[in-house]
Amino acid sequence: MAPGEQGTLLARPAPAPVRVDGQGVPDPVARVAVDVPLAHLDHPFDYLVPADMAATALPGTRVQVRFAGKDRPGYVLERRADTDHGTSLTPLRRAVSAVPVLTPAVLTGARAVADRYAGTLMDVLRLAVPPRHAATERAVLARPAPVPADPTAPDGEAWRPYTGGPAFLRHLADGGRPRAVWTVLPGQGPPAWAVPVAQAARAARAGGRGVLVVVPTGRQVAAVAAALAAELPGEPVAQLLAGDGPARRYRSFLRVLTGAVRVVVGTRGAAFAPVQDLGLVVCFDDGDDRLAEPRAPYPHARQVLALRADVEGTALLLGGYARTVEAQLLVERGWAHPVQAPRPAVRRAAPLVQAPTETDLAREGPAGAARIPTPAWRLVKDALARGPVLVQVARGGYVPVVACARCHEPARCPACHGPLNLAGARSVPSCGWCGRHALTWSCAQCEHTGLRATRVGSGRTAEELGRAFPSVPVVVSGTSAGHGVVETVDGRARLVVATPGAEPVAEGGYAAALLLDAAALTSRPELWAGAEALRRWLGAAALVRGAADGGRVLLLGQPAPVPAQALVRWDPAGFAARELAEREELAFPPAVRLAAVQGDAGAVRSFLAHLEPVPGMVVLGPVEVGEGVRALVRTDRRHGAQLARHLARAAAARTARKEDGSVRVQVDPPDLW
Repeated sequence: MAPGEQGTLLARPAPAPVRVDGQGVPDPVARVAVDVPLAHLDHPFDYLVPADMAATALPGTRVQVRFAGKDRPGYVLERRADTDHGTSLTPLRRAVSAVPVLTPAVLTGARAVADRYAGTLMDVLRLAVPPRHAATERAVLARPAPVPADPTAPDGEAWRPYTGGPAFLRHLADGGRPRAVWTVLPGQGPPAWAVPVAQAARAARAGGRGVLVVVPTGRQVAAVAAALAAELPGEPVAQLLAGDGPARRYRSFLRVLTGAVRVVVGTRGAAFAPVQDLGLVVCFDDGDDRLAEPRAPYPHARQVLALRADVEGTALLLGGYARTVEAQLLVERGWAHPVQAPRPAVRRAAPLVQAPTETDLAREGPAGAARIPTPAWRLVKDALARGPVLVQVARGGYVPVVACARCHEPARCPACHGPLNLAGARSVPSCGWCGRHALTWSCAQCEHTGLRATRVGSGRTAEELGRAFPSVPVVVSGTSAGHGVVETVDGRARLVVATPGAEPVAEGGYAAALLLDAAALTSRPELWAGAEALRRWLGAAALVRGAADGGRVLLLGQPAPVPAQALVRWDPAGFAARELAEREELAFPPAVRLAAVQGDAGAVRSFLAHLEPVPGMVVLGPVEVGEGVRALVRTDRRHGAQLARHLARAAAARTARKEDGSVRVQVDPPDLW
């Protein structure tokens, strides 16, 4: 791979290659990806391999090179006999390790991710390859790597309720590469949803291939690992978690790299795991925003796995209780096939969901307008006689948002103008940004000193429920609630108050659930508000028993009608199809390719001046956002790859000219509003 070919961003004439005399060193030219932060240097550089590094500076290994007067880390991409930079090459400074941590498959996938998101190769490699831990490397390599045995194909019992499920499993076991979008049946909370995933992993392993499973949270990693242990007894499974320390993360990485482990489950960073003979990649709950990488070039794990499926020829499984608009696009384009249960099976498994309207609640009198109206109290009282009840609250804390009691103006911190909140019933208002206590707060509009709750959190909700049902235990689950996340509860009568994503699994399922403050989710300004609200509601309602077993769910708080009706019908696929059709009509992503360019006003305008046009390209803005400005660049999907290339070239032009200001380029931004 010569400079000026793959990865280069500024066009330059390529000189004729010159053969280098390595004085006995075979292929003495090392083509190195150097870790530099400048976009116009996103291409490999040639270095001379000294004789004492000939056996260690191999493709995929880490090296140190001299670059711009400093020692820089890098990776050897290839060794060759010639160069197009003349015969006077700078020698490598040091071969850091003889372990080829960058495999050809991961390198190709990383380059594809960088090109897809208008980033640089080194930005992606920082996400894909963990830092070296020398002591761990020596310890792992000192042990011989066992070869995992290939199991037999599973019976596929967990996939039989799904149309296309058994066929998907057969294709996997036969060495095929099917691509499926899987809508999980309701009433199957973790770890039950993990059982079909484990059976799919066993089918891929039966064909002698590796498996990679990516989920949003550590709780889900543990659920999948437990299901894999039951389905694949004796099979080593590597867990790659964001919270792992350097040694543990590198140890797991090396075990996967050497082939000692062929099954990997982890959070978003695991999407780049170098699994040998990769045959199946799985992404569960792909709508969760924790699967979006917050570091440049901001790739989403779903897209990383889809690119790997293309590059490495693997099977792909995208699953969840909800169906994302992006997954629906793959189905409608024919790239993936839907795997879902027929409607009679859904109706048997789903709880009875009701979303009472204002007219319905008006019949209850003044109590019908309360946050928890009379029908909800009746449901909770009846359901507690049969088991635990789940109450999902949109926000954690006690009173996360307060306002002036007289004019209803949001209360702001006098020091930094951040939002004020209450941590308890008798606490002093404090700022959610700087943490200062507002001891002498008064409204900036009317000078009133009284406060009212604008949003009620899980702590205050648990307090109210505890007063209403004094003999019933109340459990609070959620990281922001100060109580921590509760994993499971037993089947005895209790009230469980949880924020979205922190709902514990109840033994035997919940008897009922209340989904409160629905408007807090659907009225958000983001483009994804309705889809995200439905995903959170489905995740909670799926933990409730089926309607045949008396399971009931009440959706309260004046939600938007479209996602509310999708929940009542339990039709995530229909909602995704409708949402995609609307976005195609309005030219919103993912129906189009869109990039957000944000930063200083002068820097953004300079970037847009460097941006070469793409057929059908539209630039919206710039407009003021926070302390800077943001512009949106949009084109149709056919020209998405070309737009990404032009965005990368514009970034390279700015760094090559050392222009002032900073610009952040994000393709397919998740927080578009």
